[in-house]
Amino acid sequence: MRRVVITGMGALTPIGNTYAEFVEGLKAGRSGAGPITKFDPTLFKVRFACEVKDFDVEKFIPKKEARRVDTFAQYAIVSADEAILSSGLDMEKVDHDRVGVIWGTGIGGFETTEHDISEAALWTGEPRYSPFLIPKLIGDIAPGHISIKYGFRGVNYGTVSACASSTHAIIASYDNIRLGRADVVVTGGSEAAVVKASVGGFSAMKAMSERNDDPLTASRPFDRDRDGFVLGEGGGAMVLEELEHAKRRGAVIYGEIIGTGMTADAYHITAPHPEGLGAKNVMANAIKDAGINPGDVQYVNVHGTSTPLGDIAEVKAIQSVFGDAAYKLNISSTKSMTGHLLGGAGAVEALACLAAINEGFIPPTINHFTDDPDFDPRLNFTFNEAQQRKIDIALSNTFGFGGHNASVILKRFIG
Repeated sequence: MRRVVITGMGALTPIGNTYAEFVEGLKAGRSGAGPITKFDPTLFKVRFACEVKDFDVEKFIPKKEARRVDTFAQYAIVSADEAILSSGLDMEKVDHDRVGVIWGTGIGGFETTEHDISEAALWTGEPRYSPFLIPKLIGDIAPGHISIKYGFRGVNYGTVSACASSTHAIIASYDNIRLGRADVVVTGGSEAAVVKASVGGFSAMKAMSERNDDPLTASRPFDRDRDGFVLGEGGGAMVLEELEHAKRRGAVIYGEIIGTGMTADAYHITAPHPEGLGAKNVMANAIKDAGINPGDVQYVNVHGTSTPLGDIAEVKAIQSVFGDAAYKLNISSTKSMTGHLLGGAGAVEALACLAAINEGFIPPTINHFTDDPDFDPRLNFTFNEAQQRKIDIALSNTFGFGGHNASVILKRFIG
């Protein structure tokens, strides 16, 4: 198998509109939550979210073209652009037939779907739909836009597995490179689901926090009083590259992917297995794939959505997989800051692991106020403040509705 390294990063998140700003937000323990501005939420039970802030799409995409691109795909294009630029890929020299794009989204063009169907319903005669409705809403359009912009003619498709979507995209990219099907893959994920139907739907499921009086502290993973996740939006991107290809062009290498895992809970459409069986298996598979021991992992960026059942199941899985080594881990949920980016979560959280490796810090789990007796007090959840620590190996978990589980292991690059 060929080795796969990371040579470019891009981020557009509720706590920073570039990768560097995102990392600074993690270090500061900044919450991205606030009142919803994208629509009037007055009549909704949940009236806050983690929105991307101060985003002017016309700085990146011409106005006419932007109108034909759903927001989730705009986020994809912008974060991918940053990753490609940071990678230093020379478009005159790279073999475009060997560069692919694999992108994840859980929902795709939710904003377009809601808007266009609502508009069509207002017509009393023949409904009028936009000719751009279908190409704006389909989830695979984001990698299509990226490949068209850069002329990348290699492997190209989208992955959809709810909140595990972009981790599955990273895994697919990793596999395509190590199997020799591509030399470079631009990968990641994005979501733009702060729309009425999404907020209303998740709220009806009782999945989201209802702390409308205090949005900044609403996402409380592992806190006794957690009451659900906070909806987020944005995108994250990586350029993955075969090691020798990266070396030949003198690329800066920021890290290496060394193992992945994919499993199913086979239990319930929305609830996790109560003992975390799928989560246990996916982490164990990733560790085995990486050829390391559980004790070699120093940091786990958990799925950690701040739901009563999900947090408990994941911690049970961690303790089962790591045993006594669990007490030497740093564990944190960056969703406490970014909110839950759904299909974009895995990419953004893998970037958080990469930041931990390169910057020597553990992003915190903010908004911890009250210990939950269901959690072992010997575990280090990195509560409230970032901690300094040299990290060589980090593991990122993402779990999605339908029982989809995906884990990826990143390592400090050693030539």
